[in-house]
Amino acid sequence: MNVSYVERDGGRIAYEVHGQGPPVLLAHGMGENRGSFRHLVPLLVAAGHRVASVDVRGHGDSSAGWSSYAPAEVGADLLAVVRALGGGPATLVGSSSSAAAVVFAAADAPALVSGIVQVGPFVEQPKLNPFLRVALAAVLRSPRLFGMFHRTLFPCDRPADDAAYRKAMVATLREPGRMAAMRGVAAPVDPHWTTRARDVRQPVLVLMGAKDPDFPDPGAAARAARRQFATAEARMVADSGHYPHADRPAQTAADLVEFLAVTGRA
Repeated sequence: MNVSYVERDGGRIAYEVHGQGPPVLLAHGMGENRGSFRHLVPLLVAAGHRVASVDVRGHGDSSAGWSSYAPAEVGADLLAVVRALGGGPATLVGSSSSAAAVVFAAADAPALVSGIVQVGPFVEQPKLNPFLRVALAAVLRSPRLFGMFHRTLFPCDRPADDAAYRKAMVATLREPGRMAAMRGVAAPVDPHWTTRARDVRQPVLVLMGAKDPDFPDPGAAARAARRQFATAEARMVADSGHYPHADRPAQTAADLVEFLAVTGRA
């Protein structure tokens, strides 16, 4: 494992690079780390891409204790990694909470971003009843409970190494400042990514697991995300939950490689 770092105001961002070719940055969701993409990275490398998997601020090997975990700040971190790789332009792939970050990055620095992919994006803040609000508050304070919740986001299949990955993920979340970072990511923010979506002029792909349990109707959620942009495409990953890059890496890679052929011409 060859980890690199880029310094930012308030800490440093860790990332790992594999392969050669047009650059692709992968940014994970709340509570996870760059290992979320462990099964996707080799497929993109084999397809001829230079792939940087990033630990977003507060997660993995990146610093904890940031003053803000807003998606605009995470987007700026991703742009800093693009610059460290040589200035791009790069395609940015954001999963779950990071799906918001890639929108800010594309809108703020179009010369550095050739396209974006949103994996499981939230167009609206989920509406929770009192019981679920209490449950969420507990999950955001307990690494063990988050690990149990994380397991539910794989309603179809889990990777063969899922238990080992989750054990390591939970161990990282027990480090000082990690659960505070999760709460920072989960906090409502203004501006919301949807306010910047129309500023994105690069190609956009929305990927959604067809059985993502985070959404009552994943197909409707994907279409709602697509409609936020001037031009975008939405695709469903069959028999997949919230992390299609983990439970259906081959199908996800095929969709991404097809899209990357478009961003390479953009």
